[in-house]
Amino acid sequence: MSLLISNIGSLVTNDPALGAGPLGLLADAAVVLDGDRVAWVGPAAAAPAADEHTDAGGRALLPGFVDSHAHLVFAGDRTAEFHARMSGRAYEAGGIRTTVAATRAASDAELNANLTRYLAEMLRQGTTTVEVKSGYGLSTPDEARSLRIAAGHTAETTYLGAHVVAPEYADDPDGYVDLVTGEMLAACAPYARWVDVFCERGAFDGDQARAVLTAGVAAGLRPRVHANQLGHGPGVRLAVELGAASADHCTHLTDADVAALAGSDTVATLLPGAEFSTRAPYPDARRLLDAGAAVALSTDCNPGSSFTSSMPFCVAVAVREMGMTPDEAVHAATAGGALALRRTDVGRIAPGARADLHLLDAPSHVHLAYRPGVPLTAAVWQGGARRL
Repeated sequence: MSLLISNIGSLVTNDPALGAGPLGLLADAAVVLDGDRVAWVGPAAAAPAADEHTDAGGRALLPGFVDSHAHLVFAGDRTAEFHARMSGRAYEAGGIRTTVAATRAASDAELNANLTRYLAEMLRQGTTTVEVKSGYGLSTPDEARSLRIAAGHTAETTYLGAHVVAPEYADDPDGYVDLVTGEMLAACAPYARWVDVFCERGAFDGDQARAVLTAGVAAGLRPRVHANQLGHGPGVRLAVELGAASADHCTHLTDADVAALAGSDTVATLLPGAEFSTRAPYPDARRLLDAGAAVALSTDCNPGSSFTSSMPFCVAVAVREMGMTPDEAVHAATAGGALALRRTDVGRIAPGARADLHLLDAPSHVHLAYRPGVPLTAAVWQGGARRL
């Protein structure tokens, strides 16, 4: 069945060949879907006939958000940790290891139910493509089952056994790296597309991160890196050197880091939810964009440092706090995320693209930043099927 969506007040295509500017903006537009693909895009007056019709009512239509960094397979709750941090008190217990203990104790059904819940939250806010990481099991069976569960929901699964050193290996971090690059990798690779590592003080240093990523690549996985979140370090340049699809966080960058990103195909994925939830400095998106680096926005949804599933929230924060224009932030949350996942079928509305669409209850995509915190999603299509 084909579907004509007409009377679109403002259409974000992310294809400059179809409309104005980098967003490929079209006014008074129409889109035709055929099955799970976009079949036609253009002026409403020239739209072809279709089997079914939806009137957009002058609203804005944009591609579904592409969230290329999320940690959604977990159990437990870290409210007390957040409350303590926001109240100015030191919090000694908790952290990632609290979530690890809860995740290990949870059943497959409980983990799957939690993942399903958070994906549904994302969909209700216009997110149609999500990357999901492991990283809260930190044992071979728990990492493997986390990825197996995630693979039941998305093709974008990431092996993050190297999130932090497992508690059993607290006194033997190199032994844990051997596990991550050996037995654990072998068990997880069948369920993963990507390999990731938290290259940061308190997690894994440059040599350890290199070992994890190169082992993952040898097993057929593609690299991405948690880089330069807490301070300056080797993560960004390691990501560029190894041809990683993305370097994620990028909060603390030297001029050399920025130049490396700008001269590479590695996407700088910025995660403002983490800074919002930790009161850390926000990454300087303006600096990256002005240098010519590709930028994505993602939620970093996780129970500890960024417990938000809302891409509209991240768009608004990026505009208010990170020097991005509304156009740049929307592009980063759609086409930027697609680039960070090396996808050409999502993050745009053009013939042949996957029919993932987000209709706003607003006349312009700018309202995502103009009206922060307001639920603006009017309808969502995912793979051509209306989900909301």
